[in-house]
Amino acid sequence: MEILIRGKSVEITDAMKNYVKEKLGKLDKYIVDQKAKATVLVKIRSYTQKVEVTIPLKTLILRAEEEQEDFYAAVDLIINKLERQIRKNKAKLQSRNKAKSKEFNLDDLIPIEDDSEVVKRKKIEVKPMSSEEAILQMELLGHDFYVYRDSETNAVNVVYKRKEKGYGVIESE
Repeated sequence: MEILIRGKSVEITDAMKNYVKEKLGKLDKYIVDQKAKATVLVKIRSYTQKVEVTIPLKTLILRAEEEQEDFYAAVDLIINKLERQIRKNKAKLQSRNKAKSKEFNLDDLIPIEDDSEVVKRKKIEVKPMSSEEAILQMELLGHDFYVYRDSETNAVNVVYKRKEKGYGVIESE
């Protein structure tokens, strides 16, 4: 796979190029078309670096973007996203009947094992508390979300960290 790396308001170093090529090279095992071209764009936004990767194939376009303080962490997260997209699209395409699959050519992707099954189940005690208490519990546990029972409405809610700043609450009816 050919890889084109560009920087917007940032100079791309050899170390950055080598890291991207090494990580995107892991996707070669999934992509049959060796003429595929991956375009990587790196942008600087205040204290963060935004990395965008686009890989147009014959039948679909793989695309992911991530914004992190660390360039290398962003690249790692993008590789995970692209692998998930490949697995998801491969599973969808295989499940369709052959008449509809003519629209998408499966030859672009190499067969892989589907690991989208539930691998862990966990039972939790949903305790009554306020959303502020739930945020504190979530932070103490180091999780991205926390399920709790609202002490005022007695409804089961979920508090979560937003990608941007702050927190969000999902309320049940």
